[in-house]
Amino acid sequence: MRALVTAVFLAIFPVSGMAAAPQPGNGLDAPFQSIDGGTLDVAQWAGHPVLVVNTASMCGYTPQYKGLQALYDTYRARGLVVLAVPSDDFNQEYATASQVKTFCHVNYDLTLPMTDITHVLGQDAHPFYKWVRAQTGFVPRWNFNKVLISPDGRVAATWREGTDPMAQDVRKTVEKYLR
Repeated sequence: MRALVTAVFLAIFPVSGMAAAPQPGNGLDAPFQSIDGGTLDVAQWAGHPVLVVNTASMCGYTPQYKGLQALYDTYRARGLVVLAVPSDDFNQEYATASQVKTFCHVNYDLTLPMTDITHVLGQDAHPFYKWVRAQTGFVPRWNFNKVLISPDGRVAATWREGTDPMAQDVRKTVEKYLR
């Protein structure tokens, strides 16, 4: 009986810091197409904080790529993953992944993981973004919206496009989840 009560308690209230396996259909189990070919699975980073950012190359917020790379460089060794998700949903992205990759390399020397051009809005939105909306009501209003996934697979925080990736609030929140 005690084992059953413990199992039910842990199912409802997971122990903080434990990496929970993503539940099927939760948006974390749907891979993104990688800009380099193949796929990127947010689920593969279970146990790590993951900052997912919808991006665009021709946006007024595009200089935030510099801050995203700085955040990644600062905290990568402690477990942070920063995933850039280029999207043309706001009509500010190049037509091909190759153009996006070249632009990001030449202008920002990005080394963080990037997806192929991906929908983040509406019926065609990637399942990750549909899941975030269902969980929190958060929907990108523009490019460079940020979603932090905690190591146990929950939406830990969201920030709108105007929030710099190296802002104190972002860094302090990310630091709560680092190793």
